[in-house]
Parts: sequence; C-alpha cells; structure tokens
Amino acid sequence: QVQLVESGGGLVQAGGSLRLSCAASVSIFSFKAMGWYRQAPGKQRELVATISISGSTNYADSVKGRFTISRDNAKNTVNLQMNSLKPEDTAVYYCNAEEFLGGYWGQGTQVTVSS
Repeated sequence: QVQLVESGGGLVQAGGSLRLSCAASVSIFSFKAMGWYRQAPGKQRELVATISISGSTNYADSVKGRFTISRDNAKNTVNLQMNSLKPEDTAVYYCNAEEFLGGYWGQGTQVTVSS
C-alpha cells in the first residue's frame, strides 16, 4: 500500500507564491515518474508538471516560467514551487506517482488565488 500526502495549499493573492509538497510512503525512486495535476470546478483534471526518474521535467504551457517541480529523495517528497500565481490557477492540486504497472493518487490540496 502506497500513500501520497499533499500539503501546502491555501489562500493567496494574485502575484503571490505557494509551495506544494507531496510526501510518499516509499522512496520516490520506486516510481518511473511523479507529477502534479489540477482540477478546477466544472473542468477536467489537467497535467501541470512531471518529473521522471531520470530527472527530466515537463510543464503545461500555462505554467511555464512560473512553476518549478523538484524532488527531495532524503524526505521522499516531490515539490511544486508556484510563483506569480493567477486567479486561473485556482484548483485542487493532486500528486501522482507512476509505476511500470499502474499508479497512485494523493487526496488533493486546495489552492485558491484571489484577485
């Protein structure tokens, strides 16, 4: 049983910053990739950023230059630094971990950006 626990969400004004963390119950090198996804009310879940076991990253065009995904193996965590936040970033953010067969999701953390 693998558990992913997100933290760091909250309320912030436009232009501000937040740092999300995803703590895994096992080594993050147990997964071929990890990432962050988000879902706003009435919309489908979308990819925000991913980091592979090799360290390569990719980002949604809407967050390029503003968000940075990173990992801390010592703490078994994957982080998402979010800068220059916009109201359209408001959503529930979910951590994802991919195995070679299947994967896991965290429970989500709410991010609300006010104008």
